[in-house]
Order: sequence, then C-alpha cells, then structure tokens
Amino acid sequence: MLSLALRTLRARRSAFVGSFVALALGTALLTVMGLALAASLDAPDREPERFAAAPVVVKGADTLRVPTATGDRVRALARPRPLPAYVVEKLRTLGTVVEDRSFPVRADGGPADLVGHPWSTAPFARYALDAGRAPRRADEVVVTGDWARPGTRLGTDRGPVRVVGTVPARGFEHAVFYTDTRAARLAPVSTQLATDADPRSVTEVVRGTGAQVLTGDERCRAEPGPDRDREALTALNALFGTAGGVAAFVSAFVVASTFAFAVAQRRREFGLLRAAGATPGQVRRLVTAEALLVGALASAAGCALGGYLAQHLIARVVAEGLAPRWFRLGDHGRPYHLAFWTGLLVALCGVLAASRQAGRIGPLQALREADVDARATTWGRRLAGGALLLTAAVTLASALAGDPGELLHRKSYVSRPMLVTGAVALLAPALVRPLVRALVRLPGATGLLVRESAAGAVRRTAAIAAPVLVTVALAAALPGTTATLQAARAAEARARTAAAFVVSPPAGAGFDTATLRRLRAVPGAEVSATASDEVYVLEDGVALIRSQARAADPVGLAATTRLPLTAGDVRALDDDSIIVNEEWRRHTSGSRVTVWLGDGTRRTLRIAAVMATGTGDNGVYVTPRNAPGAPVDRVDVAVAEDADPAAVAAGLRAAVREAHGRVRTGQQWVEAGHPANDRTTRLGLLLVLGIALVYTGICVINTMVMAHRDRLRDLVVLRSTGATRGQLLRLVALDALTVVAVGTVLGLLTAALHLAGIAAALHLLSAPAVVRVPWSVIGATVGVCALLAVTAATVPAAFALRRHSA
Repeated sequence: MLSLALRTLRARRSAFVGSFVALALGTALLTVMGLALAASLDAPDREPERFAAAPVVVKGADTLRVPTATGDRVRALARPRPLPAYVVEKLRTLGTVVEDRSFPVRADGGPADLVGHPWSTAPFARYALDAGRAPRRADEVVVTGDWARPGTRLGTDRGPVRVVGTVPARGFEHAVFYTDTRAARLAPVSTQLATDADPRSVTEVVRGTGAQVLTGDERCRAEPGPDRDREALTALNALFGTAGGVAAFVSAFVVASTFAFAVAQRRREFGLLRAAGATPGQVRRLVTAEALLVGALASAAGCALGGYLAQHLIARVVAEGLAPRWFRLGDHGRPYHLAFWTGLLVALCGVLAASRQAGRIGPLQALREADVDARATTWGRRLAGGALLLTAAVTLASALAGDPGELLHRKSYVSRPMLVTGAVALLAPALVRPLVRALVRLPGATGLLVRESAAGAVRRTAAIAAPVLVTVALAAALPGTTATLQAARAAEARARTAAAFVVSPPAGAGFDTATLRRLRAVPGAEVSATASDEVYVLEDGVALIRSQARAADPVGLAATTRLPLTAGDVRALDDDSIIVNEEWRRHTSGSRVTVWLGDGTRRTLRIAAVMATGTGDNGVYVTPRNAPGAPVDRVDVAVAEDADPAAVAAGLRAAVREAHGRVRTGQQWVEAGHPANDRTTRLGLLLVLGIALVYTGICVINTMVMAHRDRLRDLVVLRSTGATRGQLLRLVALDALTVVAVGTVLGLLTAALHLAGIAAALHLLSAPAVVRVPWSVIGATVGVCALLAVTAATVPAAFALRRHSA
C-alpha cells in the first residue's frame, strides 16, 4: 500500500500541492510561535548592570510571605521596606556602606526616562567621567550620554541644575547623578545599599529582618531592569501563548478542511479502484498512507520555514521595545518536535473521516455523485458540531451563573470564540445550501448558475468558506471584545469621576509636599490627593489576592468621585476601615477583614462600604495612614460654586509648573487614561489577526486553485454552448464572492454569539454593556478575502479559457 501511495504522489503531484502548502504553512506557524514562547519562558539569566562592580548588595524586604494550611503564599510588595537604621549602623562597622537611591527626574530637553542617583553609586555601574568633574554642590549634576555637555544649565522638576560632567551611556538607563546629600533630600527613603563587607558577616547582621544579601548574578535583583524585564517577558508569554493558540486552531481547522476537500475531489478515482477490486479497507489505507507521506514532508518543510521566520519575529519584537534588548531566540528543540508531530497528527485526523467516506464509495455511486454533493454532512460531523455548540452554551451559562468576570479575562475571550467557530464550521456544510439560496438573488441565467454551482458543490463551498469563516470570526470577536471592554471601563471611569479637573504628575513620579500645598492654596479649588498602592487579602485561607488600592481622604473623595456603592457610605471611611468591592469573598458592610498593606503591615479593618464589581477596575480605597510612603500620583479637583473654572485651571497649572504636572478636565483625563487599547494589546491583536489573515489568504488561493480543475470542465461546456469569455469570468467571480459571503455570514454569526455572552457578563457585573462592533476591521478582512478569492478564481480560469479557445 505504501508503494502505491508513493506512485500516486509521483503521478499526481499537482493534486497534493494544495494539501502540502496548507500543512507546511500551518506547521511553520506552530514552529514560530513555539520557538518564541520557549524563548520567553526560558530566557537566559541576566547579569547585573547597575551593581556589576558592587561586592555585596543588601536589599530591604520586598516580599510578603503569609503562611497557610497548604504552604506559604508569597507576593511582591508594592513598596519594599527600608533597611532598619540599626542594621545600617552595624553594617558600617563591617565595611564601607553606600546607600542607593533612585527617583525619576524630568529635565528640559532630556530623555523621558531620566532617573536620579547619588554620585557615590556611579562606580558600581563602572561609570567613568569622560568630560568635566564630579558634582560638589546641590545644584550640580553629572549625566549619562551626550544629550547635555558640561556647563549646560537645565530646568528640572527637582529644581534648576548645572551639568558639570558626563559619563558614557551604558545602554540600560539614562541617569543623572547628584551629590549624595542632595540625593538623600530628594529621596529620603533608601531600600538598599552596597557594601564591601564579608557576605557571611552581612548575612548575620540582617538575619530576621527579611532583608536579602545579594552577590554574584543575584545582584541584578536590586536593579529596576529585572522587574521591567520580568513584566515584559510575562507580557510576551501571554502574547505568544495567545498567538500560538490561535495559530494552532486556525492551522488545524484549515488543514483538516483542505485534506477533506482533496479526498472528496478523488471520488471517481476511488470508484475506479473499487471497480478494479479494491476493498474499502484498502482504499482507506491508501488515503491514510498518502496523508502520512504528505504530512511528513510538509511538516518537515514547515519546521524549516518556521525556524527561519522565528528569527525575524524575535528581532522585530526587540526592535519594537516589547522585549528586553538582550532577548534572543535560543536553542530549543522541543518546539520543532511539537510542531512536526502536531502537523502530522492534524493531517491524519483531517483525512480520517474523509477516508472512511472514500472507503464506502461504490463504483456506480461515485459516478452518480461526481457532480453534485447529495450528502456532504455526515451524522458524525453533525454530532460533533452539535456537541461543541452545546459545550460552548453550557460553559457560557455556567460562567454567567457563577463568575461572570471570568468571561472578561483574556484567556477566556480568546479561547471561547474558537469553540463556537469550530462548532459552526463543522455544521457549515449543512448550512451552505440555505445560505446560498438566501444570499444569491441575482436574476437570469447567471444568478441561477451561481446559485446552483455553490449549492451543488457543498464540499467545495465549505472548504473555501472555512478559512474565511475563521478569519472573519476572529476579526469581529477579538477586537470587538477588547473595544467593548475598553468602552465599558471608560464609561465606568466617567461615571466615577465627578472632578472638574484632574492633575497628574509626570509618568512614574509623584507630587511632593510643596506642590500639594500650592495646589490646596488655589482659590476656589477643593482638592482630593490620592496615592496608588496595593492591598493583599487571604481568600478561603489559601489564596493571597492582590488588589489595586487608592489612598484618599474621605471628605475629598466624596466631593470628587461617585463610587458605584452597593452598601455603606464613602464618608464612613477612616483609618480603621476600608472600602472593598463585591469581588472580595468577604464584602459585607460593617464586618471586619484582615488585610496586608502595601508595605506588608498586617491590619484588621472594618468594611466601610462595598462597590459593585464592574469590569474589575474598581479596586479598594483606604486612608493615607494605611498607605504610608505611597506617592501621590493623582489630584482630583472640584470647583466651588462661586469660583471661575478658568481661573481655577490657571491656578492649578501655575501650582504644578515646577513639578512638570499636567492639568486636564475630567473628560480629558478619562479619554487619556482609557485609550482604544494599550500598545501591547494592539500589537497582540495585530499579530493574531495577521496570522489568521495571511494564512487565510494563502489557503483561499490554495483551495481555489485546487477546485479549478473540477470547474474547468463546466466552463468548457458553457463556452461550447455560446457563453462568452467575459460572461464565464463574471460567473467565476460571482461564484467566488458567493463563497466568501457564506464564510462571512457564518463568521459574523459566530462573533455575534460570543459578543452577546460578553454583553451579558457586563450586565450581570453592573457595568455598561454597549457592544462595539469593529466594522472597519471586519470590512477590511472581508475585502481582502474577496479580492484574493476572485483573483485566485478568475486568473486560472482566464488562462484555461484562452488555452481552450486556441
């Protein structure tokens, strides 16, 4: 049987090109995503940069450890604890101690990510002066790079300074160095230090304080880079995991459809084999052997292509700033194995059901059904599609009844459309005929031929519509979901914001006491300064949950915000209480709950009020006393009844001019804080939709070319009866557009079911539920699919008709 399969492949290479191309591209996608995901999961250890020359670094406690019945639960603290003063003094007796401080700096004409340090920490990063001298006075600084030269005077949010020296940039930061005394005034709290004392002696001194003694490569844990890199790699894991899941689904779906169509095209051949004495089992084994050979060759080619494309993807990700500059692909063999065997398995699974159909074909039946698909949907396919649809309905109903917020998580709203898409695709052949008859209303012979051609060749129509269905469904469901959630969050923010103005510091900074004093002194302004922090709570005795918190004075909070309360009163908030949301397991107003504050302090607080869950951005509220050290990063301002808003706005701008703050109206702040999507989400959607669209385009062309051979005989017959070449090309183009329309309608149906579930979840969470349909994305996707389908159908037909006319 294997030798016969080899002869068939050699004799009919063109018949297997479509299946080969589809599977090779699918395997390449799996290889690319697998290699990228493996690289993000197994990134190399990063060497220290800022503390590369520091012998020992001592870092204050930066984790919260809570014991539970099933083991300790650990979370990173929002604000690491400073080293106790007595520990610092003991360390000074052991050797030289240099306290490290880092704080954001905004300078006129300087880089946006400037960070300030004491000059004594510069040698630890191997900085050496290449011009000028070290700072000696409070208004003198040294900068990295060549954006300012010695003698340059700069205006900064920390006061005017003069550049007295420069050091070469090291690539990992843009730094400005102050004198140690000035740095201590600008950043009074130090959470880490460097020392040249013996590590063992240092360990003995800090024992019991929770501080960490870092040496070797562990010193990089005291730098900001690892946190940024860790966050970037986590985002990459989610990005590549999502894209990999979509790639696996799309490729498996399209490859299975293409293989099934390729087998269906050969019914006459199988009928002849049956007439020559072949048994059904032999026909099935022949088809399976062919799929095995094509699958092995295509999977190997796809792995090679994927390895090449993965290098370009990683380079692009680094260039876009989504990954650390040291991020590399690495040497990973497992993704190749996984992609190869997955491709082979998909090929075998795709041909399995079709081979059973081929084995049941009799000689006369093959001849009778050569032109019209009388029964394109088997009972097995209908049962599988119905089962998937029922599963999707049951999981949706259980989520809505139990935890509607689960539907708003990215993993959920990416995976659920695939389940519904798979169900609709399996049932598509049964829906083709009624859809075609409903969509095609053209009068005359052309309309009749288009309608009967698409409705009669159900397998061909379903095979070509399959990739269109997948792409349109994803193009509508994924951007539609993110746009709907973003609109709901923006509506929540608008509903919560009662402030006339919102004052914000530069990114990563906070307002100092002097700036807050000037803001409160503006006539006619009622100021509510809030700080961003975190609060931790132990749920069910085993899960340590982190919640975003804002620290605010209750009087100002009540005047400038409209919290979505379901119980309690904002004014009841005090130093012994907390405002929570319904997402917390314990959220009864008046009861007490044990929490850990942003610095790890344990407190038992009374629940003063409870907010609705919403989209998950409501968080919790505490007083400033329960967020010590948290920087004020937002000031809401209400205008007194007898005050002039324009005068108040001018006064606010003057108050924050030195701090480089920004004054916006409440509406402007909402629009700035809730854009369409953040950059990572946009690039993730672009990657996912790009994968689907590129793969769809190639597979539409591929399947159209495969179907051309079956259509050619019909076109020749119509040409001989008097049809002109132009009429036949219009017929072919309309037929292609009909197939795209079928896929589009099924894709929109799938997306509508998904978005309806999202809207229901938002309604149950008391959040605005206005569905946003991305018509521009859908239109562009359908347009590309239609253009490719028409081109792939008419170009081969034009050449064939010209050849037959000659």
